[in-house]
Amino acid sequence: MAVITEAEASPRIQEARKLSKTDASKAEAIYKDILSKKPGGTTAALLEYEAALLGLGQSYRDTSKWNDLSELVKSSTSQLTSFTKAKTAKLVRQLLDLFPSTTSTIPLQISTTKSCIEWAISERRSFLRQSLETRLVTLYMTQQSYYDALTLINSLLKELKRLDDKLMLVEVQLLESRVYHALGNQPKSRAALTSARTSAASVYTPPLLQAGLDMQSGMLHAEDRDFNTAFSYFIEALEGYQSLDDSIKATAALQYMLLCKIMLNASDDVTSLLTSKPALKYSGQSLEAMKAVARAHSNRSLEEYERALANYRHELGSDVFIKRHLVRLYDAMLEQNLVKVIEPFSRVEIAHVAKMVGLDTVQVERKLSQMILDKVIVGVLDQGSGCLIVYDEAERDQGYDAALETIASLSNVVEVLYTNQASLLE
Repeated sequence: MAVITEAEASPRIQEARKLSKTDASKAEAIYKDILSKKPGGTTAALLEYEAALLGLGQSYRDTSKWNDLSELVKSSTSQLTSFTKAKTAKLVRQLLDLFPSTTSTIPLQISTTKSCIEWAISERRSFLRQSLETRLVTLYMTQQSYYDALTLINSLLKELKRLDDKLMLVEVQLLESRVYHALGNQPKSRAALTSARTSAASVYTPPLLQAGLDMQSGMLHAEDRDFNTAFSYFIEALEGYQSLDDSIKATAALQYMLLCKIMLNASDDVTSLLTSKPALKYSGQSLEAMKAVARAHSNRSLEEYERALANYRHELGSDVFIKRHLVRLYDAMLEQNLVKVIEPFSRVEIAHVAKMVGLDTVQVERKLSQMILDKVIVGVLDQGSGCLIVYDEAERDQGYDAALETIASLSNVVEVLYTNQASLLE
């Protein structure tokens, strides 16, 4: 965010900035007094108005007065006609950026952004409207209002393709890919990402947007179980976020890299990655959580795994991508443990199996049923006696294959005879 320096600031702005550290209410009073008058036509007057507007917004942010910040954004738009269109767009975005990323303020941010979009439409400021609508899509995604997000994305894509605005088109197509990914529609998510990369090839892509493309590519490759390729994309994303000093997204990229190595059962790589320079720079609870998961997976301990999930519930549960893959990892570990336990038996009590793996009987019974349906185990569940009956896997009868080959050959012969007969009749 651009900040007017002390040398450029008027005496009143300098006074308000000093008071903001000791008496926020007095600082706000000075800012409000400046904003109560329309900005003058001189450069100094415009600079003072801009500094007061941003200063009051920052004061509301520091004191968590989100409703007041929302009202400031809505009321200030009518006074920004004295500024150039580029400066107006920049100020509106700067004010909206003051809102936190917490979900509790999302409804307020949505209503505020919608108000700004209405103003942009009335003032015929298309570029600002498109920028605000892109922001609104991101807010809808955070709120999980995917239908509203897709509706807005579709209208934006039509307009941006017509205007040939490649840079914003890349951003919107990336958002489209993320929405479809969140909905579990991987083919459409991949198609949208391919379109975004195609558009990005013909325009300069800022580092933040490029890192976002790499992150999304890694996530989609991980969904296809191609964890090696996913890992390489996450490295690119990490480097991008590091260059921008975005610690939150850099930490997320590191978590995804660790997840890929865990899914590949590469425990040595996990250890070396955790002691690398980026991991030490962004060390914290998020990486400790992944370390605990990696340790449990390496030890093949379901009990240790569940303990890690419980101890780091927020770090592992708040990210949908990590959560989904950890569920798959847990299922794979449970399946491996169950196969190992029941291997010596032809008939075994389900309660005994549950005791051996340290899980609830109902949970084990449900998993065994799934394994039977998936043909991982050849057997049946005798619920009357609470037992699993395991059969020896029958060898494939080669006679059936021979019979199928004979039938296929006869079918070809009949077809040839039918064709010859038809030609004779002609």
